[in-house]
Amino acid sequence: EKMAAALERSFIEICGFERETLHRVREATVDLGLTSLPGGVKFPDSAGAFHYEESGKLLSVTSNRFIHWSTSGDAVQLVEQSLDTNLLNNAVKLRFTHCSVLPGGVTIQETLNNVIILISTNQSVHRMVLPHPTRMYRSELVTELHMQSIFTDVGKLSLQDPSHSAIIPSSVGQTGSPSTSTAWLSYQGEAHYALASPAGGIMVVTLPPHDTQGSVSVVELKRSSMMTRLSGWMPTAIRGDQGLADLVVSLAVRELEEDSFIFALCQDHKLRMWSFREQACLLEVDMLEYIPACKGVKRLSGQGHRLRLAFSSTTGLCVSVYLAIPQRGQFTVLQLVATDNNRYSLEHISSLFTTQETLVNFALTSTDIWGLWVDDSNSTVVKYINFEHNTAGQWNQVFVQPPPEEEVHIGVDQDPRIYRRGSERITDLSWDALKKEVTVAVETELQSSVTEFEFSQEEYRQLQVEFWSRFYACCLQYQEALSMPLGLTVSPHTNMVCLLKKGFVSFLLPCFAVDHLYLSYDEYLFSEEETPITEDPDVGRDILQLVQCLRLVSDAVSGEMAYEMEKALEHLESPETAAELVLENIDNVIEDIQNKLQDVRNPMAAMVALLREMDLETDSEVAGEGPISLNMRISLSQLYGSSSAVSVVCQAVCHMAMTRALFCRDLLILQKLYLRFGDNLLQLQVCTKGVGLDLMDLSDVWYVTCPCDLCCFRDANLQHLTVLELSDTPALSANRSVLGPQTVVELFYQTVARKMIISQMYSQQQTNSLLLWTHMISNVVHLLAQLLWPSNPGFQFPECLMANCQYTQLQEYVRLIGPWCQVNIGSCRFMLGQCYLANGEGQKALQCFQEAATEVEKEEFLMRLTSTEEEEAASTPRLQYYNKVLRLLEDVGLPELVIQLASLAITEAVNDVSSQAALWTRIFKHHLDLGHNSEAYEALTQNPDSSMQLDCLRQLVVVLCERSQLQDLVQFPYVNLHDEVVSIIESRARGLDLLAHNYYDLLYAFHINRHNYRKAGTVMFEFGMRLGREVRTRLGLQKQANCYLAALNCLRLIRPEYAWIVQPASGAVYERPGASPKRNADGEFSSEPVKHQVDILELKDLEKEYILSRSRLTLAQHHPPSAAVAGSASAVEMVALLVQTGLFDSALSLCQTFKLNLTPVFEGLAFKCIKLQLGGDEAQNEAWSWLAANQLSSITNTKESR
Repeated sequence: EKMAAALERSFIEICGFERETLHRVREATVDLGLTSLPGGVKFPDSAGAFHYEESGKLLSVTSNRFIHWSTSGDAVQLVEQSLDTNLLNNAVKLRFTHCSVLPGGVTIQETLNNVIILISTNQSVHRMVLPHPTRMYRSELVTELHMQSIFTDVGKLSLQDPSHSAIIPSSVGQTGSPSTSTAWLSYQGEAHYALASPAGGIMVVTLPPHDTQGSVSVVELKRSSMMTRLSGWMPTAIRGDQGLADLVVSLAVRELEEDSFIFALCQDHKLRMWSFREQACLLEVDMLEYIPACKGVKRLSGQGHRLRLAFSSTTGLCVSVYLAIPQRGQFTVLQLVATDNNRYSLEHISSLFTTQETLVNFALTSTDIWGLWVDDSNSTVVKYINFEHNTAGQWNQVFVQPPPEEEVHIGVDQDPRIYRRGSERITDLSWDALKKEVTVAVETELQSSVTEFEFSQEEYRQLQVEFWSRFYACCLQYQEALSMPLGLTVSPHTNMVCLLKKGFVSFLLPCFAVDHLYLSYDEYLFSEEETPITEDPDVGRDILQLVQCLRLVSDAVSGEMAYEMEKALEHLESPETAAELVLENIDNVIEDIQNKLQDVRNPMAAMVALLREMDLETDSEVAGEGPISLNMRISLSQLYGSSSAVSVVCQAVCHMAMTRALFCRDLLILQKLYLRFGDNLLQLQVCTKGVGLDLMDLSDVWYVTCPCDLCCFRDANLQHLTVLELSDTPALSANRSVLGPQTVVELFYQTVARKMIISQMYSQQQTNSLLLWTHMISNVVHLLAQLLWPSNPGFQFPECLMANCQYTQLQEYVRLIGPWCQVNIGSCRFMLGQCYLANGEGQKALQCFQEAATEVEKEEFLMRLTSTEEEEAASTPRLQYYNKVLRLLEDVGLPELVIQLASLAITEAVNDVSSQAALWTRIFKHHLDLGHNSEAYEALTQNPDSSMQLDCLRQLVVVLCERSQLQDLVQFPYVNLHDEVVSIIESRARGLDLLAHNYYDLLYAFHINRHNYRKAGTVMFEFGMRLGREVRTRLGLQKQANCYLAALNCLRLIRPEYAWIVQPASGAVYERPGASPKRNADGEFSSEPVKHQVDILELKDLEKEYILSRSRLTLAQHHPPSAAVAGSASAVEMVALLVQTGLFDSALSLCQTFKLNLTPVFEGLAFKCIKLQLGGDEAQNEAWSWLAANQLSSITNTKESR
């Protein structure tokens, strides 16, 4: 796999994070009762950092962990930072009342159990003893995403306690305060503070070990009798007062062989080395001896001189001295050499020169010097050089973050209110809330300045531009103040370089070869002799010449033209056309470019090499985990996972994308220029067809990779994604940091990419290898860019956007890559469908899902989408895909689209009966839900699976009954399904409550509609019989009479010879549906098998039943309590009940119909008459009621009575 060439010749600055938002910094004040010194000197702000010894070890709590600080006046702000985990309570600000923190006044060292911070002010010294991270977390493996910082319990420390603070004693007659300092911890645990005395010399204040009792001691270092020059040792006896020439301007200390050596660079340009144990000056070197042509330098003040030490096991102790000489500042590197008898000398290694004016700070490593300057325009300059191996003393470049443009180009089609996030983290306000507040503030200011009541839209726009530009200028001032450089730090363990600024910390990352060439300053570019992009020296020379031409093009492209090209990319227009337009506007430099192009011998080879270097396409996907141990995997789960690391890595990728997008833009313009003026026109035209297409694609792809902000999501969207059942889709809440991701690239890195990248890196290397920053970060950035590269087979980035409901960004991403990306076309269409679904555009979504179906068997994402267990029943991947999409559409609630897609899927399932059946069932269900009864019936009839068809039929009957859409139910033809429909309705009729459901009426209507009168009569007769037995009310008797009447009507419509029905034997009709034929209602085995006796009922039998039911109803009407017993009473029993109630006419009629003996009627009548005769008034009143009930026609006309 091709890995882009990362040069360690140049670095690029990436802003990391704000030093800490103010309200999250805890403050503590240390007051020793001091008063301000008269005429107090104001020391410049400064910054520094401490890197844990095991910060380069993977299996360590302190991996990639460091503490940085800044000082300003009486305050020191300390922040502990980690690239692997988010540290909680990690910032503290200490204020020392009436004191000023000295330059070099903060030193941090670690012991086995503690981290000790030593602070020197102009009047006091202080010590903070904090627990070491390894003691806070006993387990070697840290699995939490958040950890407590060592500053968590800083509020519990007694900072004013005499054992941790001391006042610097002042010498008799001494005025002023120390000018610089350094501090160190001895092997015995004592804290030593070396302070530059204002009268010259060094004062060392010592605090006893923090866990023992003791008093503060002070030592003044005066000149020893032993001094040296480079020529050798000379004994002298110089003692006495030290003049101001000996005023120390820079201090450094190193413990060697149980002694502490204090190096002091003095105002007289001399470097002195003191032994703290012997309190003697062992060495004195005049630094002017290393300056060529030093005439006049001696008279200059040495206030700007600086001193740094570096120790390594290979080179020993190196000393670097910066001599601040106007116009020609110089770094001199010396090596300490020990001779016999505890004598030392300094061996000159190299002298390096720089023309930068104001040195802010510099760092010395065992191989390099890193310098930080501010130039005349107040811009930050960072450079570094290997002090032993370099080319003619040339410093290597660091491309610092350029300040924001002073003016922002606002297109005529743009709103002046342009928002873009910076690197700052805003934790107290949401991004939307901040935008709202800013808008209100600016608009209020604008409104208050307007005096006219009416003005044109154009005038209002001009006012908007003016006020927003004013607001932008204020932001720039704030940004400039925060960006003031204070120092830099280089980790001796990981080689990580950080730039420490007033408001934040930025990281220096190795620059890739293409970016290095494009960003290089002219003087460096012209001196380049080779490039890692190609091994062919001729092609290399051509590349360098071509890049110089690109520089001319870049300088000629105005902001307005750049905006037009960017707009062309955004609107999916051809960048080629836009390039031609730009070319027409740079006529003034075309001649210079053309002259330069004459030096390029083979432009095609050079362009191809550059494009190949920028193309991140790879045949293989980023690999998963290799054989890594459990402990290793747990440690890797945190590596580069903190908010800081997420921000740095993603900003690096986005910076790369924007740089290379500009590179491609300029190369495209240059190519157009070649075609216009080229000598080898034919060759160049061939070049354009191949390279030009690649170039336009690369312009697009690098433009696409630039970041955009996250948007919020809805829980409903997240819920719909569960339907897709992508097992490795990241959970939204997983790995969310305290300060959540701000851009989609950060979201992708944090939730998906980081784990894949780290696993790939560590599956190929030793687990005990050091976390070397330059190597690690280059790999992480490159692999992340590969994962984001649209032309690679992996589809993790869009999938991550979908899983986190970032549909607006996902839709824009698919739109931008659509015209040219030929990879994962189907997957992109599926993603676009998801976006449309989320936005409520279902028809567009369906179109996309259909277009994606053709790629199901070709693309990994779609194959994974269709490979879940539930979909295995489908015979082909495409059918599995359709099933998945159908479930998605169902979950979103779009039945019309489900029907459309299922109908399409049926054409794919020609030979798959089970899939066809499932699809027809789906279509039936949704048609039925939508009230499309005819379409539902049609789908039911098409179903090839008889059991599913029967289920659908049962559902159709039930649903239409519940909706009272009986007309549709009855009128469907039911070809080949007639008996099944009847069976379903019968079983429902017999199994449900008679009064709550009307299935008997439905069945009656069903048979009548088909002119099957005998079955219709049978249904109504059965209904009547059940009513008599089960519904013992007057209403039930009324319905029973009506049922028998309906049954009579049915039989009278049939020819007499066929006017009969079959009646099962008593009780057979009323058995519970589904009852066991072997057991009775109590669950006992029946003694005999059930035998059915069949009775034939003719018209006259039905007429008898009808008359009997009428007499029951009459009885219930005159004597309601009788309804409970009348329902199942026989004719004989009914005669007795009627006579008892006094309904003699009805009883007589019943006897005549059933040919019963009339004796009971007359006996009852006689009894009533006797009772009336013997009774009083009450009996007579009662008699009128039953006599009135018999004022009916006593003649019943029946066929038999005629």
